Amino acid sequence: MTELSAAERFARAKKRSRFPEFELFKSLQRFDLDEFQAHACESLEEGNSVLVAAPTGAGKTIVAEFAVFLAMRDPNAKIFYTAPIKALSNQKYREFVADYGASEVGLLTGDVNINSQARIVVMTTEVLRNMIYAGSDLMHDLAYVVMDEVHYLADRFRGAVWEEIIIHLPSEVRLVSLSATVSNAEEFGDWLQAVRGDTQVIVSEIRPTPLYQHVLVGSQLHDLFRTKRDQLTDQVNPDLVRAVQQFRGTGGHGRSRRGGRAGQVARYTPRLDRGPFVEMLDDYDLLPAIFFIFSRAGCDAAVQQVVNWGVRLTTRQEADEIRWIVEERTRNILEEDLTALGFWEWRDALERGVAAHHAGLLPAFKEIVEELFQGKLVKVVFATETLALGINMPARTVVLENLEKFNGLSRVPITPGEYTQLTGRAGRRGIDIEGHAIVQWRDGVQPEYIASLASKRSYPMNSSFRPTYNMTVNLVDRFGRERTRALLESSFAQFQADRAVVDIARRVKQQREALAGYTESMHCDHGDFHEYSEIRRKLSELEKQRILKDDPRFHELRETRSKELQALRDQLKRHGCHDCPKREDHARWAERYWKLQRDTEKLTTEISRRTGAVARTFDRLTDMLLELGYLKHGDVEDEVHTTAHGQRLKRIFGERDLLVAECIRRQVWLGLEPAALAAMACALTYEPRRDEENPPVGHLPKGGFRESLEQTEAIWERLDGLEREHRVPRTNPLATGLVPAMFRWASGSPLERVLERADLAAGDFVRWCKQAIDLLDQISQVETGKLAKAAQEASNLLRHGIVAYSGAEN
Repeated sequence: MTELSAAERFARAKKRSRFPEFELFKSLQRFDLDEFQAHACESLEEGNSVLVAAPTGAGKTIVAEFAVFLAMRDPNAKIFYTAPIKALSNQKYREFVADYGASEVGLLTGDVNINSQARIVVMTTEVLRNMIYAGSDLMHDLAYVVMDEVHYLADRFRGAVWEEIIIHLPSEVRLVSLSATVSNAEEFGDWLQAVRGDTQVIVSEIRPTPLYQHVLVGSQLHDLFRTKRDQLTDQVNPDLVRAVQQFRGTGGHGRSRRGGRAGQVARYTPRLDRGPFVEMLDDYDLLPAIFFIFSRAGCDAAVQQVVNWGVRLTTRQEADEIRWIVEERTRNILEEDLTALGFWEWRDALERGVAAHHAGLLPAFKEIVEELFQGKLVKVVFATETLALGINMPARTVVLENLEKFNGLSRVPITPGEYTQLTGRAGRRGIDIEGHAIVQWRDGVQPEYIASLASKRSYPMNSSFRPTYNMTVNLVDRFGRERTRALLESSFAQFQADRAVVDIARRVKQQREALAGYTESMHCDHGDFHEYSEIRRKLSELEKQRILKDDPRFHELRETRSKELQALRDQLKRHGCHDCPKREDHARWAERYWKLQRDTEKLTTEISRRTGAVARTFDRLTDMLLELGYLKHGDVEDEVHTTAHGQRLKRIFGERDLLVAECIRRQVWLGLEPAALAAMACALTYEPRRDEENPPVGHLPKGGFRESLEQTEAIWERLDGLEREHRVPRTNPLATGLVPAMFRWASGSPLERVLERADLAAGDFVRWCKQAIDLLDQISQVETGKLAKAAQEASNLLRHGIVAYSGAEN
């Protein structure tokens, strides 16, 4: 029998297969696909949309890659790949360019526009939302949209964008939604099915690379879970419990540390000597490692501590390679700027194999850290939690130095979902046979608590959707008022509210049945006990009322209440039930009745509040925009159209969209010089840190800026009053904390001076510059004439130095 060639065997398999494209794709992979990956890919080839929920590092992106593969096999198809952050968009762009070539791949991130006509376009979610509202020609022939990290939908600041896309994307486009493991994946999938049609939910709880959990007590590493017959159990390791107890009793010094009254054991949290610990991880072959520290300053200090200890994790050859890559990537940065950015100390740490990664770093620096870590040149990264958002930087080990973080208001424990997301970075598929998560023990933390975090693999995804002014005018212009209301009622927010209403309604039904039972139990042969108990209740409430002696009407009120009390007492005595021998038995049932009745009324009010909540907000926004002239009534009853002002508002995106539109309309910025206009854009986009106060007026730019600022704030006050009146979400006031620094930067001041005055890290300053640039670009596009020209010049003034050569941005 003649042996078949590989090509012939594949051709026969493809002919037999129900999924020929998947068989071809599978044959091109370096490793066998897991069951959930195969299931999702087959469902895509059948023509379905898919929701894939799986642990971090499980390989969800293979499904997205198959969607790209399908699109590229069809000469008339396009695919958009959306990501929540620009750094991830840049990373996916580079990966697709490597696979399909630069001519086939585009990148759109707001400040970057590369090859937008390509068949594969990577973009941030906001870019796609804006394209949908604008009816962009780029959406022609769109066959697939990948929504990476779709659980970001729960983010209270940006999550609504995900829902807008899912609701308004053309129905023929297939959606590939990739999510971390969430506990309500089926609920989210049911909603996708309702709004998008055929959608399959594929959930996997299995990590391809096993994750082992450890706790560092002092300088000793202990397994978190007990091992029995070479198998890990879900029981806390007794050796760990003993180690913690011993450390509490001795303070880590082998003798009792006592203090306070009655010889209480002093609280003791061991200080982590990171230098020796990193060396220990290296000795145990547990590098590369990511240390998650919920503080930027803490990350920088940790790098310095390790460097000062003398740790060097690289060979001479690796250090030379690191230096070459760093110099190549930073050769366009002025030397004076490098000095201001602490470049030389940063490069020295990199050459030792150690780095920090957080939003305060210059975006270009963050990209270099990511590249070096992926290339196995940097071995230890001290990072904030932003690193857990999907950037491809898996490690062999993840270390959590603390199980609390600052949420902007107070220190709060991390959730099981956050623990899973962070530790999910450990264990590189195809490289490591296992991953390791290490928690540093601190006094007051029970091993059982750590075990509970490690055991819960998922968290719920709850909608953060709410209509905005911009969304309102866009949807009214596109669909009209009534159809928009119906569309908003199909949001995940309303879907979840309606499901909750079903549960509440079930409780109301049960409680009403119980009320009927209570009514029967308090039945009295002497009269209507329900009526009698209501008199008793009114009498009791009136008796509890207190009249203040300093009330000028004290005597009058006391006399009135006395008469009402006497009337109720007389009414009670005359009632037939008053002389019933079982009166108090009936009264006990009546008390239960009224208590349950109050609870039932609250639930009924809650049903009314939740039902149609999203559409009610839309109606209030519509009424306010009608009053302001951004919308107008049509000839048909309840018909609404956008005005010329509304057409401008359609193209303004941001937290203060209506305020910007009103200021343009009232021409309050018309006389501003470009640098002053850049400063004004900063005041409209900057979100201050907690407890940060606006600087004195004397510190703000002189000339026309202060007068324009005063007019802008007056417009905000007027809008704020209308928002209170219409009961719609309020617009934040202007924040001028960064205005002086932004004005200096636009005026050409050196970086070192600007950063010093701003009291901001370079990465933060770049981010706020780009927010201001984005708004200035919007103004230049929606306006014409003098203001448009000034906005374009202001944007150009900000695009220099580190802002000009900063690529990816969180």
